[in-house]
Amino acid sequence: MKVYEALADAFIAEGTTDVFGMMGDANMHWMNAMAERGARLYEVRHEGCGLGMADGWSRAAGRPGVVTATSGPGVSQLATSLLAASRAGSSVVAFCGEVPLGDESAVQYLDQRRFAHATESEFIRVAKGESAQSAVSRAFYVARTRHTPVLLSAPMDTQKEEFTGGDEYVPSSELIDTTRLSAPADLVTKAARMIAGSRKVVVIAGRGARDADAGEAVLQLLDLSGGILATTLQTKLWLRGATDFHAGISGLYGSKTAQELMQEADCVIAVGASLNHYTTEYGYLYPEAKYIHLDNAPSVVMGTGRLADCYLQGDARVTLQALNEELSAIGRPDEVFQSAEVARTLGAVGTEPIDYVQEPGRLDPRQAIRTIDAALPTDIPIVLGSGHQTDFGTMLFDRPRRIVSNYGMFGAIGQAPLITMGWVVGTGNRPTAVVEGDASFIMHLAEFETACRYGWPMLVVVMNDEGLGAEFHKSKVSGLREDLSLIPSRDLGNVARALGGEGALATTTEELSQAIAAYAAHPRPTVIDARITRQVLSTPYRRLWYAEEV
Repeated sequence: MKVYEALADAFIAEGTTDVFGMMGDANMHWMNAMAERGARLYEVRHEGCGLGMADGWSRAAGRPGVVTATSGPGVSQLATSLLAASRAGSSVVAFCGEVPLGDESAVQYLDQRRFAHATESEFIRVAKGESAQSAVSRAFYVARTRHTPVLLSAPMDTQKEEFTGGDEYVPSSELIDTTRLSAPADLVTKAARMIAGSRKVVVIAGRGARDADAGEAVLQLLDLSGGILATTLQTKLWLRGATDFHAGISGLYGSKTAQELMQEADCVIAVGASLNHYTTEYGYLYPEAKYIHLDNAPSVVMGTGRLADCYLQGDARVTLQALNEELSAIGRPDEVFQSAEVARTLGAVGTEPIDYVQEPGRLDPRQAIRTIDAALPTDIPIVLGSGHQTDFGTMLFDRPRRIVSNYGMFGAIGQAPLITMGWVVGTGNRPTAVVEGDASFIMHLAEFETACRYGWPMLVVVMNDEGLGAEFHKSKVSGLREDLSLIPSRDLGNVARALGGEGALATTTEELSQAIAAYAAHPRPTVIDARITRQVLSTPYRRLWYAEEV
């Protein structure tokens, strides 16, 4: 057996079922071996796009996604997606071919170790054929435990050696202690006493709470503390409908009404949430609150630059169960945040009328988002991209559904459609929508052909203002030429059809609703080119640049 075959055996043993990437001299033997062992190989048009798909696959499946690239330029193409995956905390293993070991004169030579470190990724080399499978085990172990991309670099000459390792392969998953541990009992007691002595509690539930399946425990904590619930960007709409006291996103992307309530908090309980400066508005959102922070990391510095008043390191669900037991024994405070008036106030958020901008041939982006939300079935998740247009969806999508936000992940436009493709595969070809800007979508337009080739049932709604929306508005506020940010585009619905999918141009709410309905009736690769006006500035930008209370 050759080393490349042993490597493939190890990947299969790790549970690899899907591989995204592009074939080259340095990875073709391994790709053939993976195909022979039943893995599904998805040939993409750009290696970096393949890594973006592996990122999305990992987020959907909850285990490491796999991408492959050939040596040198194939590896260097991964750069932006590696950084985006690193910032998102995505577990990805990249099988990277390498020129023959030590041959620095090779045309495709690249110091792949230095490249990995520069892109915030871990690096493991298959330096000797006999240690090939242990290298795979280490790569998957690091990806699983550190939630980071790992470059597994395999020189071509090493891959073609005879494999001499004889031990039975032990998957990395068997080396990881998955015991759910609670935070220390004395700290749980301290937190319970802090909560019992508070009257206006805000519970912020983040991705760590959702991933730990702690929803019921979060709701019980709300009941015992009498608090209101807020979320991070990554958990927008989570537990929506499960409580009358859901306040939406905490921070810059929250509603004015919810922010006014949150400023009254005397205690903030963060569960699996980083409490970055966006979430806390650098501390200004919760000026009088004490912080209780529950996370599985050893320590987390908040966006205020300090640690919480009580930090609980432990599994979200198990620690919350222990905390809830203590609170049950203490009893619910007489005065709490929850009231009929607060429920009515929060229930009215998002129902306020909007004076939509009327521009011939273009939609108000707020009207477009509300139309998408109403027309798209709630069992279809939505991935949100980056850029100015994303602010509208981040704030206005309101019906209970899974929202996957790529905002703030290195600030790289163009990643969301790739993440959506991987998400579709990772969920077993479940229909999924992505809302993205025109420049972002066109950046990796070739990969829509990949989606068509494999029949992935994804819907791309392009919020098309025919320009770089963020730069257009930033130019205006900075006194620069706005026209330099404008880029006219073709009818992207026609482009989609030319690539083998479905497409539509929408300039009215009726056209947008009809196009979404057509997709929902027959999910397949579809692009809706929704033309939006540039006359509307998003709420976060109005807050940041004009200090408007909106």
